[in-house]
Amino acid sequence: TSVSELWEAYRVDKAGRPVVAVMFHEWKALRDRFGAMSAEAITIADCRAHTEERRAKGIKDGTIVTELGRIRMVLRWAEKRQMIGKAPHIERPSLPKRHVDKHLTAHQVKQLAAACKAPHLELFVHVAYGTAGRAAAILGLTWDRVHFDRGKIDLEDPDIEIAHKGRAVVPLTKTLRLRLLEAQRLSRSEFVIEWAGQRVGSVKKGLATAAKAAGLPHVHPHMLRHSAAVRQAEQGVPMEEIASYLGHSNPKVTRDIYARFSPEALSRGAAALELDDDEPPISLAASRAKAAG
Repeated sequence: TSVSELWEAYRVDKAGRPVVAVMFHEWKALRDRFGAMSAEAITIADCRAHTEERRAKGIKDGTIVTELGRIRMVLRWAEKRQMIGKAPHIERPSLPKRHVDKHLTAHQVKQLAAACKAPHLELFVHVAYGTAGRAAAILGLTWDRVHFDRGKIDLEDPDIEIAHKGRAVVPLTKTLRLRLLEAQRLSRSEFVIEWAGQRVGSVKKGLATAAKAAGLPHVHPHMLRHSAAVRQAEQGVPMEEIASYLGHSNPKVTRDIYARFSPEALSRGAAALELDDDEPPISLAASRAKAAG
């Protein structure tokens, strides 16, 4: 049973699900090496060869992990259905630990916005932080999805047909309402973030320049999303609500990343270890004197 046959069988079984569209593109990177191979014959050496080949082409480890992870998923699916005897171990690169500690405080976000020389860049900072949205979603946001009457912003683009990371419908804060109303009055295109009437493709360089001018560490667009989530966690917002804001389908993902920023994190465990709740503390010397007397 070849990997190619199992891959196709899995796609048929999962027909209609978003993952099928993604697998079409992933298979282009996997087909030449793994397609004709017997599923149970894949070795660690094969996995490492794929990793090195993709790295040589400039592909990041995160993408490689996803590709090899998809093969692992297909083979485990085949094993459960007894299509193969045993799914082999699929070795993947180790990803570096996420640096979610690198976030901006609310005051730093204000400093960053104030340091932006271009109006569209300042507006991006406010929208990115105020919605906790992904950069791509914000740069593609159009005015018809800013619902002033309902107090909502819809970050989901109805024109995107391929599978993509989740996007949310979030409340329109008072801060955003005022800035967006002014921006709409001056708008020359359908896009919320625009420059000279054109859609903006990237704000990475502009944010880095503004951060340097404000005396802040390097800032990239995704940091504003992380900062918004950290701020919510620090304010005690439930993880399920933060997950909805971020467009996470599984709150466990949100909890794994942001729970430690919550004031409630480990508080029950710490309370269980208190020794001084019922009576004032007694020094070791006093305790010995009391026992001797």
